[in-house]
Amino acid sequence: MSESSGSGRPKRATPHHGRPPATRRPRRLATAVPADPARRAAYDLLHEVGAQGAYANLALPALLRRDRLTGRDAAFATELAFGTLRWQGLYDEILGACLDRPLPQADPRVRDLLRLGCHQVLGMRVPPHAAVATTVDLARDVAGDGAARLGNAVLRQVLRRSRDEWVAAVAPDRASDPAGHLAVAWSHPRWIVSALHDVLGGSWDATQELLRTDNEAAAVTLVARPGALEPAALQAIPGVEPGRWSPYAGRLAHGAPHDLDVVANGRAGVQDEGSQLVALALAAAAVDGPDACWLDLCAGPGGKAALLAGLVAARGGSLTAVEPQPHRAALVRGALRAMPGRHEVIEADGRDRRWPPGTFDRVLADVPCTGLGVLRRRPEARWRRTPGDVAALGPLQRQLLAAALDAVRPGGVVAYATCSPHLAETELVVADVLRARPDAVLTDARALLPSVPQTGPGPFLRLWPQLHGTDGMFLAVIRRTD
Repeated sequence: MSESSGSGRPKRATPHHGRPPATRRPRRLATAVPADPARRAAYDLLHEVGAQGAYANLALPALLRRDRLTGRDAAFATELAFGTLRWQGLYDEILGACLDRPLPQADPRVRDLLRLGCHQVLGMRVPPHAAVATTVDLARDVAGDGAARLGNAVLRQVLRRSRDEWVAAVAPDRASDPAGHLAVAWSHPRWIVSALHDVLGGSWDATQELLRTDNEAAAVTLVARPGALEPAALQAIPGVEPGRWSPYAGRLAHGAPHDLDVVANGRAGVQDEGSQLVALALAAAAVDGPDACWLDLCAGPGGKAALLAGLVAARGGSLTAVEPQPHRAALVRGALRAMPGRHEVIEADGRDRRWPPGTFDRVLADVPCTGLGVLRRRPEARWRRTPGDVAALGPLQRQLLAAALDAVRPGGVVAYATCSPHLAETELVVADVLRARPDAVLTDARALLPSVPQTGPGPFLRLWPQLHGTDGMFLAVIRRTD
């Protein structure tokens, strides 16, 4: 691809002292070299995410298997791809300053290549010459000599400043525009920065700490499913350490979780501690009367359902798991395959009310949301979500909570949970629904997890990546009174 076909040209660099640039001999690009497999896999992941709408965490394992990447090569490809996606906003500002036309006008292939080069130069411990040379090789392999020349020229401009110097150059002033500054400096859309600032009580320092944590890779956390595997057996596996908060959790220090037999056979699963704690809180809430029929109203992909199934089986009860999407319902069945006791999966919309009112003793409504609390794990999500998504999900969230309250009997409890901290998906939803429900009252969710500190002022419970090392989770616990 030629530089004149929409890729943008590098801005002319300021001449250095010494011979005038016009008399210098042009730098010759290296002879074509096959692209490094790890870098090619990272590029292919960015292409699938950008051009095909793929989810990075789901597409990456297939690419690693395709190229037979393991160990350090797999780790390098993962960090290169995920880090580039996380820091895309900052890198686009930097690249825009190095090109003579807007970056969105560039060939999408060239944009991805330049972003990958930026992350190697500014975000990884790759020697500068290696970062430039390997990006040039990859650009030539993907998009031709024109893209290789452009990548060489632009990345050499990027190298003229450190990361901090680039932030100072391209980000708005923090004193006059704190949201804009943090949005660029920590690579999040401005609207997300403002929303997090609101829920964090108006503290820009706390907001910055959350944004910083969002850009770190999340630990791989496992769960020993009750009745199928003892936690001690999980935590005795080499490379697995006890979790911080959940007694069923184990943190995997290295390796792929699905290589473990206990994960492959379903006795353990991959599940963040925040997700585990939501299920444990529901199970710990006091109910009046029987405690035998539990409902997971939005069960896919099945992690919480499996944990709840084990907990209710120990009490001699049963779990009903509801999921409207067939492929996600299949995932729920897979998660439940090793679980003891009685459980069923129903392919239905939780709002359809396939059961008589007041059927269940405990109900979990872990509703669809924007996922702003799991941006560490879904690096592309921050660039896909819009404020319109928040508004569009609101009616569904309210309807599902209302259906959960109809499904639970008087004396039973409902847990309303999201993996988004946004006020419009959490507290405002609960307040709106309860205004029309004199038969339901909030209880203090924090009291159900007494060993977990800093969960908020109550009665809601909030878990945060920067405070608890978990996904960002919101939990409200509501009791039916009559």
